[in-house]
Amino acid sequence: MTQLTGSATPLRNQPRRGQRHGLWGFWYDEFIRSLIIQALVFGTVVLVFGFFAKNAIDNMNHVGITSGFDFLSRSANFAIGESMFEYQSSDSYGQAVLVGLANTIKVSFLGCVFATLIGTVLGVMRLSTNPLLRGLVQSYVETIRNIPLLLQLFFWYAIILNLFPGPRVALNPLPGTFLSNRGIVVPALTWSNGWLWLIGFALMAAGVFAVYMINHRHRERTGQQRRTWPINLALMIGVPAALLLSGQWIGIELPALSGFNFKGGATLSPEFAALLIGLTLYSAALISEIVRSGIQSVSAGQREAAYSVGLSWSQTMRLVILPQALRVVVPPITSIYLALTKNSSLAVAIGYPDLVSVVNTTMNQTGQAVENIAILMSAYLTLSIGISLFMNWYNAHVAIREN
Repeated sequence: MTQLTGSATPLRNQPRRGQRHGLWGFWYDEFIRSLIIQALVFGTVVLVFGFFAKNAIDNMNHVGITSGFDFLSRSANFAIGESMFEYQSSDSYGQAVLVGLANTIKVSFLGCVFATLIGTVLGVMRLSTNPLLRGLVQSYVETIRNIPLLLQLFFWYAIILNLFPGPRVALNPLPGTFLSNRGIVVPALTWSNGWLWLIGFALMAAGVFAVYMINHRHRERTGQQRRTWPINLALMIGVPAALLLSGQWIGIELPALSGFNFKGGATLSPEFAALLIGLTLYSAALISEIVRSGIQSVSAGQREAAYSVGLSWSQTMRLVILPQALRVVVPPITSIYLALTKNSSLAVAIGYPDLVSVVNTTMNQTGQAVENIAILMSAYLTLSIGISLFMNWYNAHVAIREN
């Protein structure tokens, strides 16, 4: 037998990559090299932003504008036509910015909710076997998607102002609901202590959500479904009952015509109504196509198997198809929510006092352009990150887990 001989160095005694290349051997370590590159890129970005920031501060000082956010504590001296909480023109710029931010959050949240509901219904109708219904939905989707959103906002604003009648002859499609050129008037909740009722409703919603999560984990672990409706019903009845027994009261205030306008109820201004309708219908058209593609991504065998065990079409859609399609449609719907929130800044074109409108007024009065732009960027960045985090959590919650 031939014996292999040689002077090869054992593997454990061979020099490492960094040792083979001398002083600069660390550059050949991928981990260290990536850290160095990232540090250099980060430092370059910081230097570039620092240069532009210093240049902006020098220019502002040259024209006598003091940089900083001290102006937020000064009196705003301008009125805001629509506010979720009490605001007067004598309040500070900071409070005015909060009013604009609250208006943006309100229209964005309602737009996301209504667009999801309408878009889901339209997406299911888009797959109907009725050619007339399917054609109507397709025509709506193609029309809405191919018209710029700004033009749609102008259209709905003009419809409300010019085609809706005056308050004395307002349209009354539902009891307590009136449509006029002054806006949309709907019944409103009235309560003795608003914050206490809001805390109670928040606790009730948290309890229902906790029951759902506990039941969901139990079902994943054992495969058995618990009856949760008695606990949920007890929460929805028990919390309001406890507040009522403690001396708090809640009621519904119906609007009524008084003179040349309505008294009572909640009034949605023409600007808010036009913005909400435009954002909702535009986003619903996009969501409907996402829902349609998500439903079509579920294999036909799932539908056939559901029919074979006696499930109806509605049961098949609700229990089999939509839960599986949900795992496909959540990521793109997140993009729609983000776009809707950012598109709400178009409200400035029709006079709705959102964050952009209020900050523009503040910037014109104070001259603090850099600071106000920073406020806008920070606010929309925070809203977008918040939406993304919530939707990513929900997407991970509904995702199929590998065993």
